[in-house]
Amino acid sequence: MYNIVLFEPRIPQNTGNIARTCAVTGTALHLIKPYAFAITEKNLRRAGLTYWDILDIYEYENFDDFIQRKGPGTVHLLSSKGKAAYTEAAFKDGDYLFFGREDTGVTSEIHEALKAHEWRIPMLDIPEARCLNIATSVGIALFEALRQNSFSYLR
Repeated sequence: MYNIVLFEPRIPQNTGNIARTCAVTGTALHLIKPYAFAITEKNLRRAGLTYWDILDIYEYENFDDFIQRKGPGTVHLLSSKGKAAYTEAAFKDGDYLFFGREDTGVTSEIHEALKAHEWRIPMLDIPEARCLNIATSVGIALFEALRQNSFSYLR
């Protein structure tokens, strides 16, 4: 099983869509506070539809709380600032795929803490194309991790 980590998510619909992806792949969702919405918000629940009941979800007060409480597994930071492509990562069962805020990404401290496993999804290098939607990025990276492990627990 993999783990998706969202650092201070801002947009409830994105988080709901990511929750749905996690639910149908058996992936745990880890949310690091503060959020820009309440977990009970209508838009978040609508995007996740009926999948909330089958979702493994964990909440953390901050990055340090996450680091202290997380289980074993490598934390891979997916960031537009990564030097190597996500396809160069060796994802293993139990790993964490870490994504920053939709508006600002992650802090310089988090970049420093996770720099040994920081990856990017290749895209155009022009100001108008700053980054992909976070829900799209989660899907791309998660399915690469699943592919690398032969979709071992999916039908």
